[in-house]
Amino acid sequence: MRTSDKLRYKMQTATITEKLIAINVLVFVLFFLIRTIAFLFQTSGDFLMQWFVFPDDPMEFLLKPWSIITYSFLHAGIWHILSNMLILYFSGIYFLNYFSPKRLLNYYFLGVIIGALVYMASYNLFPVFQANGKSYLIGASAGVMAVLIGIATYIPNMRVQLMFLGSIKFWWIAAFLVIVDIVQIPMGNAGGHFAHLGGAALGYIYTTQLQKGNDIGKWFENLVDGIATLFKPKSERRAKMKTVYRNKTQRAKTTTSRTSNASSRLNKDEKQKKVDAILDKISKSGYDSLTKAEKDFLFQAGKED
Repeated sequence: MRTSDKLRYKMQTATITEKLIAINVLVFVLFFLIRTIAFLFQTSGDFLMQWFVFPDDPMEFLLKPWSIITYSFLHAGIWHILSNMLILYFSGIYFLNYFSPKRLLNYYFLGVIIGALVYMASYNLFPVFQANGKSYLIGASAGVMAVLIGIATYIPNMRVQLMFLGSIKFWWIAAFLVIVDIVQIPMGNAGGHFAHLGGAALGYIYTTQLQKGNDIGKWFENLVDGIATLFKPKSERRAKMKTVYRNKTQRAKTTTSRTSNASSRLNKDEKQKKVDAILDKISKSGYDSLTKAEKDFLFQAGKED
């Protein structure tokens, strides 16, 4: 198999978390190559980045509205991107055991958006920032925190193994990172910490609303699906819009299909009850208390969402 084929296969089989990490790393390398070239020719390497960073000034944001998303793919240095991608990979593994890839994108990008808005609001509300001059936000931390806090809220008592710390509950990790952000606000990069907290708040609210039966990110998923449809071949779009006229035989098939769908919904309800029972067991006794059959069932259910 050729190298190009191997890369294509890996991208096709990669999880959505791995794809997000790959995009972040590629953008990081690209922008630092541009900086290196600019340094060698003694020119400014930040002229391109200015178009993609998120500003604290609402009027400047109106001139480049795309920056509310693009800023999240830019990072200040190796430690910045490394820490973000490690946390995203760790939390993404657990997240995809319970939720679909599309929902992970909802959490991630809504966290990015809310984090940016909280950052802008903090710079325009608190007097401490008035003397700072212009400021810009970069980094995926808000989206990463949304995913981490979101799944930690869903399975707070699941125990995970961490080097040097042993087995600890998921919510301890989430709480520690939130506290670190709060404590570090007076120490520097206050706007960045506010953005992290905005993403964390989105993750918590999203999960608690899901548990009540409300998907507050469905509109974003529909928006992304609508945009994706615009880039599909015209034949596929026409096929969806085409009106199908049913004859008597087709009506009979439709009736059978409805019966089948009702049966399918019943099976889904039974499956959901079993998932809820397993999650209750995790909340009370931790993930390690599950049998192998229960773990396999939960993993399979997460893939089918």
